Amino acid sequence: MMRLQALVHEWPPALGTPLRASEVAFALCLQMREPSTDDRHRWLAALAAHQWGRGHACLDLLGLQDNPADWLGWLPGQVQRLPADVAAGVADCPWIVGADSPLVWVHGEGFSRLYLRRAWQAEQSIRASLLARLQAPPEPPQAVEDSLKTLFAPLAHSAQQREACRLAAHTRVSLITGGPGTGKTTTVVRLLALLLMGQGPGASALRIHLAAPTGKAAARLGESIAQARQDLPEAVRAHIPADVQTLHRLLQSVPEDHTLATDVVVVDEASMIDLEMMARLLAAVPLHARLVLLGDRDQLASVEAGAVLTQLGQSPWLAPYTVRLTHSHRFRPDGGIGAWARAVQESPEALPALWDSLESLEWQAQGQDRVQRWPLSGEGHAGALRPLLQQGWADWWQGLQAPLGGEACDDAKALSLLAAFARFGVLCALREGPWGVAQLNHRIAKALGLGRPGQEWYVGRPVMVTRNDYTLGRMNGDIGLTLPTADGQLRVAFANGKGGVHWVSPARLGLVETVFALTVHKSQGSEFGHVLLVLPQDVEAPVLTRELVYTGMTRARQTLSLWLPQPAVLWQACARTVRRSGGLDT
Repeated sequence: MMRLQALVHEWPPALGTPLRASEVAFALCLQMREPSTDDRHRWLAALAAHQWGRGHACLDLLGLQDNPADWLGWLPGQVQRLPADVAAGVADCPWIVGADSPLVWVHGEGFSRLYLRRAWQAEQSIRASLLARLQAPPEPPQAVEDSLKTLFAPLAHSAQQREACRLAAHTRVSLITGGPGTGKTTTVVRLLALLLMGQGPGASALRIHLAAPTGKAAARLGESIAQARQDLPEAVRAHIPADVQTLHRLLQSVPEDHTLATDVVVVDEASMIDLEMMARLLAAVPLHARLVLLGDRDQLASVEAGAVLTQLGQSPWLAPYTVRLTHSHRFRPDGGIGAWARAVQESPEALPALWDSLESLEWQAQGQDRVQRWPLSGEGHAGALRPLLQQGWADWWQGLQAPLGGEACDDAKALSLLAAFARFGVLCALREGPWGVAQLNHRIAKALGLGRPGQEWYVGRPVMVTRNDYTLGRMNGDIGLTLPTADGQLRVAFANGKGGVHWVSPARLGLVETVFALTVHKSQGSEFGHVLLVLPQDVEAPVLTRELVYTGMTRARQTLSLWLPQPAVLWQACARTVRRSGGLDT
């Protein structure tokens, strides 16, 4: 690490910029391998690596030329360190020449992009795999229209869902997008039923795999499918699985250069899939199988590089295979959470009027599709937080009193507490600072009187696993509660997805973090009956975007509470959208 940091000083122009030591080292390594006398080449290599680290598939050279501060997210003084014509240096860059060049330059009318080779290969692999699937339509199920009438006759507002099923029945790849409550899970369950009903005599059992990017998203998809399949004809209901794997686990089961033994793969929360993970997924799914991607393209993009679902949903070559569901079965069309979500997406200028129309409530009971504002200002000291938290977690807090008094928990008690805790979510925009999740977690524990100073493990501590642990069977995003057991020890209880509990000793858990509050990014794939969305005060941060606000608001199923000490921060955030460079939409 010290050597990397020292490398920055070997290239003085990089000092005072947001370039990381590893990005500078990448450029200097290329320079040592094949020296160039043009300083612009080092800048381009470092900036391509920098943009990859910021989530971009490539360095947009036209954007860099026209508005470098906007595309790089740099301050004016930092941008001034760049050569004025840095983008023009790509034409004679020695590091873009050859089949194994470390950088790849792709350009044409209206675009000019510089890729790290790994990013370019991933993008090309995705495009080639999808095009190959589109060029080889599958044999459609028998009696498609008759089956659609059977499956959708009882449902209202099902025209879009029916069309999505019809489309997926006739192609090997389809995208089904839409906001929360628009029926994506209902649609895919009926699609699976359609495929099962349309199998010819003597056909082998349909092999179906269900997956999601995180453990939490996988568990929620499994629960939704188990519920949705209850309305299906009995003859097909038992053949639709509710077991959902994380993408990591699904792909881990595929040896290198092999593919899954499957006929249908459904992946939920596809907006969370990054560029390289999507390339791995497509390589693992055989060309004969149907691939269905579900997601909300208005949500936050993946943590790693790429905005795959958004770009694929906007690409003209994939448009005929994309259906967007727009009718919400959860939110009222004339108000509530749905109105706020639409305003954030389509008309941020309407937000101040919506805010003024809300009552400032000390507290009211949860209601269906309700939005309210919480009047607390300042940093939110423990005494001010307590009534809010004890109301939001009323059932959980009441149920926790016995364990706090030393009473042991069995599986049934643990499952009840896990379910009660999951009904209320405190979501933060930032990780650090007085309004960040780190400090808010500390203040919430203090407000509830849980734990002592310096005590790491205590009754009631909720934790989230932050790295896959295949030995324990715990995945990134899994949430557990610390509770006393009959042997007098503290254990962390995780729902096992089969109606039981997996108890884990704290000493065996690797990387975990406390999650009374969690970031909006970490909440993706989750839903809560009631969400308290916390935005900071007077903070100008690139992470505050329209997509972040929309994602946070739409985690709420019934009640959304807004904690905005300075509502103008919300207006500013919704005026800023995430833009990620890439070529999948062309």
